[in-house]
Amino acid sequence: MTNLTLNVNGQNHQVSVNSPEMPLLWVLRDLIGLTGTKYGCGIEVCGACTVLVNGRPEKSCDINASSAVGKKITTIEGLSADRSHPAQKAWIANQVPQCGYCQSGMLMATAGALNAGRHGAAIASEIKNICVCGTYQRIKQAVAGL
Repeated sequence: MTNLTLNVNGQNHQVSVNSPEMPLLWVLRDLIGLTGTKYGCGIEVCGACTVLVNGRPEKSCDINASSAVGKKITTIEGLSADRSHPAQKAWIANQVPQCGYCQSGMLMATAGALNAGRHGAAIASEIKNICVCGTYQRIKQAVAGL
């Protein structure tokens, strides 16, 4: 067992992992209990597992928990307590989600693009997350106003 301290959503969490190579996704979901970050493909393609690491979007299925030590991790649960983040407001206003499974990753990718100073169409062209429901048109509408 390896003991790690991870800063997630502004709080330090001490976790014991079987291997330091354990993906951050599983630590977030199974050990810390933050299930808003979703498992999709497990090979860093779909983006359902996107979180912010030091403000930048990263796919948590492909990050080892040990490499996240000392970094600030933000999950969908930590984006805002009251849905007041601009991306969340845009998603609600444009009724983006259908099933909603991929939306936490989409929101985190959008938040990361906003953190990097991108707006509107620049955000839409940057997000490569996959949505099985096909809500891409509503996503483009939502980010157009950001």
